Amino acid sequence: MKVKVKICGIRNEMEIKLINDFRPDYAGFIFLPNSRRFVAPEYAGLLRAKLRSNIEAVGVFYDETLETVAMTAETAGLDFVQLNGHENGEYVSALREYTHCQIIKSFEIHTAMDVERAMGSRADFVMLSGGSKDGDKFDWSYVSHARRKYFLSGGLNPENVTQALLLNPVPYCLDVCSGVEAKRLKDFRKVMKFINTVRESKAEVFE
Repeated sequence: MKVKVKICGIRNEMEIKLINDFRPDYAGFIFLPNSRRFVAPEYAGLLRAKLRSNIEAVGVFYDETLETVAMTAETAGLDFVQLNGHENGEYVSALREYTHCQIIKSFEIHTAMDVERAMGSRADFVMLSGGSKDGDKFDWSYVSHARRKYFLSGGLNPENVTQALLLNPVPYCLDVCSGVEAKRLKDFRKVMKFINTVRESKAEVFE
């Protein structure tokens, strides 16, 4: 299986067009009210309607109520919800009763033990992340402890994506946001270089 790509922090129609042109596997919309990339659920729904049907929409949440996540997912037409806060296993299990979306749980990685903890998540997928700040990158050697498919996030950009593709095990998906931006907007050349590097790679995801 080829490595997938998620472009996160989509905010406007110009970026939707860029996404449609280069066709990553996932497009991320951020629903953290204090984020500069925040989009209202209704507007996200309008953007999602313009997205190619084979690109799946991911909504990013941080310690929101189950009801809010479910209502936003429906309004925005999400396929996945990504939990970036302190949501525990009970929360993940309860969320399945509220939404049809698949669930990604993000874990901030500082040690190998953090990866071990992520492996036990009840979510459909786990994300190994450098943190919530733009450009945060953890010690990628820790991913050797991964025993299930994982999203890799934090500090990715067109210059280091080749290094990420050499990790063992290979990430299921590479999640990039600020790394493909210039002047706080998604940049044509950076998005193109990032996605083309992944597509042209011979890296294969373990099953």
